[in-house]
Amino acid sequence: MTNAHAQQLIAHLRGRLIVSCQAPADSPLHDPYVIARLALAAERQGAGGVRVDSPSHIEATRALVTVPIIGIHKQVHDGSAVYITPTCNAAAGVIEAGADIIAVDATTRHRPHGERLADIIGIIRAHGRLVMADVATEAQGLAAADLGVDLIATTLSGYTEDSVRHPGPDLTLVERLATGTRLPVIAEGRIRTANDVRQAFRAGAYAVVVGGAITGIDTMVKHFVDATPSGLAETRDA
Repeated sequence: MTNAHAQQLIAHLRGRLIVSCQAPADSPLHDPYVIARLALAAERQGAGGVRVDSPSHIEATRALVTVPIIGIHKQVHDGSAVYITPTCNAAAGVIEAGADIIAVDATTRHRPHGERLADIIGIIRAHGRLVMADVATEAQGLAAADLGVDLIATTLSGYTEDSVRHPGPDLTLVERLATGTRLPVIAEGRIRTANDVRQAFRAGAYAVVVGGAITGIDTMVKHFVDATPSGLAETRDA
């Protein structure tokens, strides 16, 4: 990817919605065909990009959409809490599947097999792709910027021991990163309403990722079922 192409890709995301098209591993929606069509529906309704997990889902999505794909590979490894594209091999698989931007856990937590964030970034760079740093704190975002990432996302705020979980998006972190670095800051995490989106942009977000509020069908159905008489009865019986 040339520098001009990279800048054009990033510019395409400015002021746009990115839809995270994922489903739990035990969901019937966890299927490349389904995920790709969720992504296509998002693109057709004006989304500027999509975020997709796992090489097979990314490959199927790449065949249907033209908007930038932020690719990740969630993997669980013994002895490490890092699961978003945690290794060089994970990053390589996402690259090969056709993602334009590879998102990686950029926290300071121990990585599987003692791998280093700098090495994962190096693999992505060597293949001419862009790097998005998923962080939980301001310090992590600034450290990732020093390592040469292209974008910073607040994805992990509230999901690590060194961050506080807010009921809504961490707009304070968005604002601090937006003022503390020149890199595009992507607001992600617990963004559920149109007003959340507006507030994220006011806080300085370059783009906003919405996932569960749009594509979290399993959770949303359960939410409404729990409000029905049968759902309430099941809750009382539990």
